[in-house]
Amino acid sequence: MYGRGVYRFLLSRQWVIITLVALLLIPTMIRLGIWQMHRYEERSARNQLVSDALTAEPAPVEKLTSPGHTVTTDQRYRTVTAEGHFDTEREVVVRRRVNADEEVGFHVLTPFVLTDGKVLLVNRGWIPADGPSQTAFPRIPAPPGGRITVTGRLMPDETTEASGIKDLKGLPDRQIMLINSEQEARRLGAQVLGGYIAQITPEPKGDTPELLGKPGDENAALNYAYAIQWWLFAAGVPIGWVILVRRELRDRKETAHQETEQAEPATV
Repeated sequence: MYGRGVYRFLLSRQWVIITLVALLLIPTMIRLGIWQMHRYEERSARNQLVSDALTAEPAPVEKLTSPGHTVTTDQRYRTVTAEGHFDTEREVVVRRRVNADEEVGFHVLTPFVLTDGKVLLVNRGWIPADGPSQTAFPRIPAPPGGRITVTGRLMPDETTEASGIKDLKGLPDRQIMLINSEQEARRLGAQVLGGYIAQITPEPKGDTPELLGKPGDENAALNYAYAIQWWLFAAGVPIGWVILVRRELRDRKETAHQETEQAEPATV
């Protein structure tokens, strides 16, 4: 009674849809796994670049950048040194920046005049927005005076495209949205080295500005785990399909058996 014809239900509209969805899910999940593996490889390579940059020997800043220079990926986070003095009179703050505790405040951007007259932009760290309003210029602890050597991690210019931060116009005096050496060169009327540095030393006296921490390692292993997860899902689809078919067969057999029993004449 139960031959090949028992599988005719697979040609029903419902089961054709279920089968097509299963067939579409398998390659989709495989592709998602491959995409996650590509992300894993990209993040691993990026993390290696960051690690190499952080462990490289410090270099004089002018060996890696110059006016108009675009800081490259392999130069990012390189430790550099510079000799000169801070120009606090032309200091600005960068709006809407957060610290490690996700508190909103400002980054302090101070021109650092090198011994040859060129200017290096130094992000001295984060300060809270503790003024009466965000339009008021905050109180900023002064950096060391006189001629000093500053050390920091080299960073590329910020742009809206790379950061997603809109470069708003009409801001309060001495407040900016993005750290961009070209814009600062126009404001200062000076030769400004491309990019900027996140200060490491000298450390500030007291708690502020808070120096920016090291870049966090992106957990590339998560992408690897997600890839395996997608592939397991892909393998699970045909298994799930078979389980559903067997369940449907069982239900149909039980229904047919009950109908047979009801159709049999009662014994006398």
